[in-house]
Amino acid sequence: MAKNKMRSVFYDLYPEDQAAEMEMRSLLLRGLERWLADSGMTQTEAAKVLGVTQARVSDLKRGKISQFSLDLLVRLAARAGLHPKLKLAA
Repeated sequence: MAKNKMRSVFYDLYPEDQAAEMEMRSLLLRGLERWLADSGMTQTEAAKVLGVTQARVSDLKRGKISQFSLDLLVRLAARAGLHPKLKLAA
């Protein structure tokens, strides 16, 4: 991580490899939460777009990060049209 960037709290709570994953999951989850809020869709409508149940959409809205793997969040973001990308920094 660049020295001038602020470290996320995950780096205080987890080993570096797990912190990196948690940071990515958090970013994807926040993006999906914004998408849900801005879409004007009901949870049922959003569930159809995302290919999940309404209960899973509710978990997204509530920010239940532990309920979602990184790969699932990437797939959901892609289904929402958020075009998730990964960028590596040395």
